[in-house]
Amino acid sequence: MAVRPRLTLERTFRAPIREVWELWTTKEGIESWWGPEGFSVSVQSMDLRPGGELRYSMTAVGSEQIDYMVKAGMPITTRNSKRYVEVNPPRRLVFNELADFIPGVAPYEVETVVELTQLGDETRLTLNFEAMHDERGTQLATAGRKMELAKLERLLAR
Repeated sequence: MAVRPRLTLERTFRAPIREVWELWTTKEGIESWWGPEGFSVSVQSMDLRPGGELRYSMTAVGSEQIDYMVKAGMPITTRNSKRYVEVNPPRRLVFNELADFIPGVAPYEVETVVELTQLGDETRLTLNFEAMHDERGTQLATAGRKMELAKLERLLAR
C-alpha cells in the first residue's frame, strides 16, 4: 500500500498531564471514554509496553448505532486490538491498529501517535494518525476520533 497522508487533531484539557495519560493507558481509563458516541468499550487485556497489545471489544449500545450495524450486516460487538510501538510516560504513546474489517480491502495497519504537553494547569494533546485507504474511510475515522476526543474532554471537565 502506498504511503498514506497523516492527519492531526489537537485539544487542550484543563487537567494535569498524568490524569490525561492515565485515561489513555489504563483499563478503567479507556473504558470510560474510548469509542464513538453510542458505543461502549470493554478491555480484555492490556500490555502497555513496546510490542504489547491492547485487546478490547466495542459494542453498539445506542439505538441508532445498533440499527446502523444491523442494516450494514455488521455485528453489534466487534473485537479490536492495538499493538504498542512506543510508550514514553506521560508524554508519548504510539500504536498500530489493524484495519481488517473493510470488505474488499486487504488488511493494513494504521499508526496513531498521541503526544501530551503540560502547559501550566492544562494539557495539550496532539493526535496524529494515518489516513485510511480512501477518502470516505478517512472521513469516518476522523469523525470517530473527534467524537472520542469530545467524550474525553467531557470526562476531564467533571
